Amino acid sequence: MTSHPRPPRFRPVRTATALALTLLLAASAGCGTEPAPDARAAGPSGSAAPAPDRAELEARAAALQTVAEHVWVTEAPGFALARQSVGVLGDDGFGSAYTAPDGGRIQLSVERRPHAAADCTDAAGPATTCERDGEQWYRASESGHAYAREQDGLVVTLSGTRQEVNRETLRAAALAAHRADDRELDEVLPPLGGSSGQQPVERGDLPPVGDGAPNNDVGASG
Repeated sequence: MTSHPRPPRFRPVRTATALALTLLLAASAGCGTEPAPDARAAGPSGSAAPAPDRAELEARAAALQTVAEHVWVTEAPGFALARQSVGVLGDDGFGSAYTAPDGGRIQLSVERRPHAAADCTDAAGPATTCERDGEQWYRASESGHAYAREQDGLVVTLSGTRQEVNRETLRAAALAAHRADDRELDEVLPPLGGSSGQQPVERGDLPPVGDGAPNNDVGASG
């Protein structure tokens, strides 16, 4: 009997096209495990919170004796807004503080002030440092330091003591400072309340003793 040679066995070859298709299918399957953008932004109920009403936000700012355009916010590693610190500064400015668990504190202030208030030409008292840093001015004394900049007729200042916040962190907070959007206004401004629709304003810049005049000291910048 004549033996016939056995046909050769062909091993499947994964071409570059087939490999790419396999990776694409795997990636498509994996995408389903990531929450959609809306799902990530949604609250516990699964639905996104309604957008705040602008008229209400402006009323809440007025109850604080300021205007919504003067409310600024910032962020810095390890620091969070101290809500009880939110208040009016001067006539219609805005002030707040950001604190850290270790006792660190960054003061944010927004005021209508003369041009010289944001540079080194009006330095009041001895300053070990007064220099331009990007679009801002950095000023420091032995105990405190601050970053200040002018924008839209306002002087925005981030300040603190050298013991409570270092320059790198203070600079990061200054660079991150921006006018609050509607969502941030809703988080920062106290809610309306009381029979008149407005709650009493607790002035954060009023000293507990003396004649009750506002304390507009903003640290090394002013």
